Amino acid sequence: MNIAHVALWTRNLDAQVHFWQTVFGGQSNERYFSKNRPGFESHFITLSDGPTIELMTVPDLPDSPSHPEFVGWAHIALNVGSKADVDRMAEQARVSNTLLSAPRMTGDGYYEAVIADPDGNRIELVGE
Repeated sequence: MNIAHVALWTRNLDAQVHFWQTVFGGQSNERYFSKNRPGFESHFITLSDGPTIELMTVPDLPDSPSHPEFVGWAHIALNVGSKADVDRMAEQARVSNTLLSAPRMTGDGYYEAVIADPDGNRIELVGE
């Protein structure tokens, strides 16, 4: 058993597609426009390995909770390769002002940095 895809709601579908393509080298399919649910649009982003990311939007999408910890998914962690890859991507995020936590060894044994996507969702960059 494995995860087929994970889904993320967004107000700015184009910004999210651009983020996943430029930061993670993701490949996007054509934009999907639902005939059954007017206003629903999505893209699937395929990464080099692992599940795909479904980016979804609808008109009048409500705000996310104001606190970074709430009931529901907390973050997504992506293995980006080596510790050097984590460092490189963290530096790119620092320059673009999206770095939330600098690279470090965590108590549970991961070398990681934390960045934010265009909507502020937390993404852990993990390296071996």
